Amino acid sequence: MVLTEESLVAPALPKGFLADSLGRIQPSPTIAVTQKARDLKAAGRDVIGLGAGEPDFDTPDNIKDAAIAAIKRGETKYTAVEGIPELRKAIAAKFKRENNLDYTPAQTFVSPGGKMIIYNALLATLNAGDEVICIAPYWVSYPDIVLLGGGKPVVIDAKIEDGFRLTPAALEAAITPKTKWIIFNQPSNPTGACYTKEQLQALADVLLKHPQVWILADDMYEHLVYGGFKFYSIAEVEPKLYDRTLTMNGVSKAYAMTGWRIGYAAGPEALIKAMSKLQSQSVSSASSVSQWAAVEALNGTQDFIPKFQKVFEERRDLVVSMLNQAHGIECPKPEGAFYVYPSVRKLIGKTAPSGKTIETDEDFAGELLEAEGVAVVHGAAFGLSPFFRISYATSNEVLEDACKRIQRFCGNLR
Repeated sequence: MVLTEESLVAPALPKGFLADSLGRIQPSPTIAVTQKARDLKAAGRDVIGLGAGEPDFDTPDNIKDAAIAAIKRGETKYTAVEGIPELRKAIAAKFKRENNLDYTPAQTFVSPGGKMIIYNALLATLNAGDEVICIAPYWVSYPDIVLLGGGKPVVIDAKIEDGFRLTPAALEAAITPKTKWIIFNQPSNPTGACYTKEQLQALADVLLKHPQVWILADDMYEHLVYGGFKFYSIAEVEPKLYDRTLTMNGVSKAYAMTGWRIGYAAGPEALIKAMSKLQSQSVSSASSVSQWAAVEALNGTQDFIPKFQKVFEERRDLVVSMLNQAHGIECPKPEGAFYVYPSVRKLIGKTAPSGKTIETDEDFAGELLEAEGVAVVHGAAFGLSPFFRISYATSNEVLEDACKRIQRFCGNLR
């Protein structure tokens, strides 16, 4: 066979072959930006990627040692769908110790990453037309998983004037008889916004009036809070919501274990069983070795977490200061996570060095990448424009270089 340019083109799939449900969702924008930065680097471009939501620290040695020991013990077989007993016990102990939430191991659940917790919970419970409240700016996967499950995302804007926090009035206005879930993430990805105990109670008071609404509390960035901020989980603040709250977390962010793929949750046992039924027919279980590493993460020393916090807080302050010195950018100072979510409202309508008019935050991100080689995620991906997200989970030197490039780019807009 003679290879021609035409024969090397992948053939199209037959019409109607792909599922209609796939057409309801989009590829993850954050993963796409990170991959584009990798591709440009591989092609020889000088690119700084600030799109990835993962710490640049290595996994602590005690956790790696626990994984190695598990391998040497032969802990390399299939596990129970819900997770190994040792990890489920550690999860229950963590929730009691850190969040004053009482769960039995039977109420806990382990999955390969936090995304699968959300996927299992929503696909196990949503019927056509069920509404799920998503607070914009939201983590990019929330509405797509709702759509994949046949539900309807109901988006509420959390405004920059309110510190990107949901207000009780906005929550009340969004709830209908069809509302089944609210996904409540704090510290927020992408804004880093957190809620005080009083702010949580005000939202809980609204939810108490609507017993059909369940709460998916995504506390993934719980340990990454700054300036003495005290984190509370919503079911901790209002125990009356306990029976309709799924509280989820994971080891990826606080323990620098993104690639180990361990998310976990706790909630009503009947919901946990439904999630287990679904997971038994998809990924089956999380990696056995990763689960043993997570046992050590939760039960072992936590001494490195304050060190991680200190470094992230310094980086946050650096980035916020430098971005607020960039012409036309307004960058609030977040209380947690490792992101900032600056506004480019004052730059809409400006002309980039390429001659292109900046009409959207996606235009801004695209022109910034082309002109200065800085990869960020545009705000529309998170449901609220005109903004962009930067992850400051990289070195001070890289962040300084990136912020100088952003300052130069903004200064060259006309």
